[in-house]
Amino acid sequence: MAHSNHKQGNPLGSAIPGGILTGLLLVIMAVLDVLLVRSALLPIKYLVPGMVLLLALVVLLGVMTHRTGRTGRFAFGTVVSVLIGVVMVYGIIALYMLTNTLNSITTVTTEVSNVGVYVLTEDSAETLNDLEEETFGILSELDRDSTDGAIEQLNEDLDTEIATAEYDSLVLLVEGLYNQECRAILLNSAYLDVIAEIDGYTDIEDRIREVSALEVEVEVVVEEPDTGETESEVSSASATAFTLYISGIDSRNGLKAKSRSDVNILATVNTQTHQILLVSTPRDYYVPLSISNGAKDKLTHAGIYGVSVSMDTLAMLYGIDVDYYFRVSFEGFEEIVDALGGVSVYSEYAFTSTHGGYTFVEGYNYVNGAQALGFARERYAFASGDRQRGKNQMALIQAMVKKALSPEILVKYASILSAVDGNFETSLSYDLIADLVSDQLSTGADWEIISYSVDGSNGSAVPYSMSTTAYVMIPDEETVATASELMQAVLDGEVISQP
Repeated sequence: MAHSNHKQGNPLGSAIPGGILTGLLLVIMAVLDVLLVRSALLPIKYLVPGMVLLLALVVLLGVMTHRTGRTGRFAFGTVVSVLIGVVMVYGIIALYMLTNTLNSITTVTTEVSNVGVYVLTEDSAETLNDLEEETFGILSELDRDSTDGAIEQLNEDLDTEIATAEYDSLVLLVEGLYNQECRAILLNSAYLDVIAEIDGYTDIEDRIREVSALEVEVEVVVEEPDTGETESEVSSASATAFTLYISGIDSRNGLKAKSRSDVNILATVNTQTHQILLVSTPRDYYVPLSISNGAKDKLTHAGIYGVSVSMDTLAMLYGIDVDYYFRVSFEGFEEIVDALGGVSVYSEYAFTSTHGGYTFVEGYNYVNGAQALGFARERYAFASGDRQRGKNQMALIQAMVKKALSPEILVKYASILSAVDGNFETSLSYDLIADLVSDQLSTGADWEIISYSVDGSNGSAVPYSMSTTAYVMIPDEETVATASELMQAVLDGEVISQP
């Protein structure tokens, strides 16, 4: 009887494809687990069981795909393995984008003063070299850090020491240029809007021309909350209760540029009581700036000298520590609302906005980004002017927070991250944000947002930054005291009600 010389095939099939598939899943799972742990966004009570269950699932799939000969089980296991792998890769990408964006918006440590070299519109100068032998007008005291930084750059660029003439006020500086006492002036571009508020100078941007723009970068110094506790206790305390300065700027030179702040809201947050108190301060509030040695100015002008000056000025006004800030540009605000898919905001009045000509009804209005910006910026349609604008801004913040905490927002994370990055910055640390996210995921708490606006009376005075008479709002000290008491109560863990 003849014997066959060929080997019999293995009825169980090969273990190699299943081994490769399982190994790949384990590698992907390991990467995902490392990112989840490092992000610190997921509560431990979800993270550990989730990792164990995912490992068990991968092991089970490994058993199912162990041999190719078991055709039905192998095919099913392979399909499920591919699906699980795709989901994990998607999770890795999403988590990477999220942590990168959070790191991006929480690592901003500098601000920029955009100092322009301005000449009269009809002047023939086209470049700095055309002005090399000329005299530059500068402010003698206001914003000298920016001016001195610009002079240093000019001296380096022109390889000479430029001649300067000092003026004691914005009006005198501009008049020095108009009267040709100096051929050019050095001026922080944020002051152009301030000058345009002065009678007789509303056409300033038509009468002068920028020959060159200089960027003077300075470090933002925001002191950490001083609780008298150890470092770990400080982290825990600051995550429990803190006050955040919310600033909205309409800057032509980008988010990092020093600029007047048209939105000035303090948000006092307590994560134990799950209450947020929003306090709005009108932009024209006439208060001493933290850098003006007691001289009073419009609150909006504090932003010209940096976000820390705005924070410190509000801290002085209310007698309370302002721990962190976040700033958003108007353009970025519009993009964020669109990324959220629009929001439903409550309006106390029916009105049409000056910006965009959008019409709003009394009651709830569903708005996109452009409409939301028109809603937030409007003040001329109201008898109470900026007071009502502040209330509308707080109503929009409430609407945005409500939408951001809704489950439907999870599917829009990519567009939201794209809108936030570059349009939003904060001094909140990554660790504190991670603590807040983790706590929210753990408790699923409903937040109560309460709003309050301080008031004042119409007046005129000579603000520190203007050196000429202008409209100001004289603070109503009773409403300021009420705001201070409400903020302190929230910090102390008391549950407050809408005033």
